[in-house]
Amino acid sequence: MECTIKWVDGMTFMAETGTGHLVTMDGAPEAGGRNLAPRPMELMLAGAGGCTAFDVVLILKRGRQDVRNCEVKLIAERAETDPKVFTRIGFHYTVHGKGLKPEAVERAIHLSAEKYCSASIMLAKTAELTHEWTIVEVE
Repeated sequence: MECTIKWVDGMTFMAETGTGHLVTMDGAPEAGGRNLAPRPMELMLAGAGGCTAFDVVLILKRGRQDVRNCEVKLIAERAETDPKVFTRIGFHYTVHGKGLKPEAVERAIHLSAEKYCSASIMLAKTAELTHEWTIVEVE
């Protein structure tokens, strides 16, 4: 895996991933940025959310669960001093589906957190992670 970061101007940077996708990052105005794009740490949090959501949907589909939607809200706290690593991250999953088995949803989230989601497992080295979920029945 690789990624190239190029300075655009001010405190704006463009990342080109190894698969050829572009992502813009910017800093806060008090740090010389113009607030044009997410901060790098926001992208780390989003990456962890995307990673675990991907896992949960895939695991539920493979388990023949009728999953229709999955949202993950992450709320993170950071250290007060540098390096301002994440110290706590709460994951709340809202999984929509028809006849979803609660034990299947719990298992999918557990497997993601403990085995498959490289991003959140890596963040767990500095942060306390918690996982909660809600199932929404759809017609």
